[in-house]
Amino acid sequence: MNKENLLKIASEFVYRSKENYIIKEIAISENVVGMKIFEAPIFGYASSEDECFTLFKKPSVIGEHFLLPREWLPQSKTVISFFLPFSEAVKRGNGRDSAWPSEEWLHGRIEGQAFINKLCKYLKAELINAGYNSLVPALEERFWAKTALKGGLVHPEASFTSNWSERHAAFVCGLGTFGLSKGLITAKGVAGRFGSIITELYLPPDKREYENIYEYCSMCGACVKKCPVNAISIEDGKNHMICSKFLDQTAEKYKPRYGCGKCQIGVPCEGKIPKQHKIK
Repeated sequence: MNKENLLKIASEFVYRSKENYIIKEIAISENVVGMKIFEAPIFGYASSEDECFTLFKKPSVIGEHFLLPREWLPQSKTVISFFLPFSEAVKRGNGRDSAWPSEEWLHGRIEGQAFINKLCKYLKAELINAGYNSLVPALEERFWAKTALKGGLVHPEASFTSNWSERHAAFVCGLGTFGLSKGLITAKGVAGRFGSIITELYLPPDKREYENIYEYCSMCGACVKKCPVNAISIEDGKNHMICSKFLDQTAEKYKPRYGCGKCQIGVPCEGKIPKQHKIK
C-alpha cells in the first residue's frame, strides 16, 4: 500500500459510488436529482510525530484537549488527510442567493459529510486489510466537538473546538493554509470538505510549501462581503458565535439539513490558491 494506491482507491470510490450523487428519494427538489456532490480528492501526508501536532495543544491554538495522533493510535506512523472539492453544481447553486444556502449546498453539507464518512471507513478498511491498524478520529467514540456557547467564560468562543481538527490536520499534511473565514485554502480551493485517517502504515510525509498559517490567503476581503451576517472581518477574522447563530437559523429553516458556505463561493480562493505561491 502506497500513496498512489490510496489515491487510486479513493478516486475510484468517489467516481463510482452512488452516494456521491443525490437520488430522487432524498432530494430536496427535482432540481437536484442526479447532482454530483464531489470531484476527485487530493491527499496530503504527515508523520504522526510532526511537532506541529504538539503545538496544537497550546491554548492559543486549540488547547490541551487536542489529542495527538499517537494518543489516538499509539503505534501510528502517518496521518493521512484528504480534501474533496465540491462539484461545480454545488458551488454554482450556492451563488444564486446571497442570504440563504441553496438546495445544492445543503445536500453538499449533509449528504456530503455522510459520503466523507463512508470514504473514511472504506480507506480505513483497505489499510487494515493490508495489515496496518488504522482509525478515523472523527468517527471514534472518543471524538467530541463543542459548538454551543459556554456560559460564564471570559472567552465563550473557546466553546467552538474539538479534540481533533480536520483543517489543522490538513495544514500539517501540506494541503493548505487558513483564510480569513477559517476555511483551509488548498490547491483545489476552499469549497469542499476534509477527512483524515491515522495509520500504522509508514508513508513519506509531504513537504509543506508554506510557513505562515495564512500564507495562501490574499486578505482581499471577498469573504467578508459574502457573509450574510457580517461574521467575518479583515481585522478579526471569523466570529464563530455570529456564524453559529446563523447556522442555527438555517437548521430551523431547512430541517433536517443546515449550512451556509457563502464565504467559500464567488471568492478568489473558491477553487484555487488565489495568489502565486513560491516554493521554498
